[in-house]
Amino acid sequence: MYTHIHMTTQSPILLSVLADPMRQRIVAAIGSRELPVSQIAAQVDISQSGVSRHLRILHEAGVVRVRPDAQRRLYALRPEPFLEMDDWMLSFRAVWDARLDRFAAALTRAQLNRQTEGQP
Repeated sequence: MYTHIHMTTQSPILLSVLADPMRQRIVAAIGSRELPVSQIAAQVDISQSGVSRHLRILHEAGVVRVRPDAQRRLYALRPEPFLEMDDWMLSFRAVWDARLDRFAAALTRAQLNRQTEGQP
């Protein structure tokens, strides 16, 4: 039995944006706090201009928000895209959990059959 997997219009965009390993590192560096570009660059070990390019892509995809603070700009993760992705992944988990449960049951039956056949 297959469950319909709902994919929103944002899911493919988010997947492609987060497929880049450097953007993954930037997202991990930001975590649950606001950071300026300089601190993000120091954590991911690339230039500030490189981080700024990636942050622009993340911002356009709706992954980060920007807040001006005097002379600097602070970046923070927006929760909505991650919540949407989590919902989307839940539908995959439902499909795979059922398949993995059937596989585990088949392995258990096979092991029991081998044990039974090995007895005199």
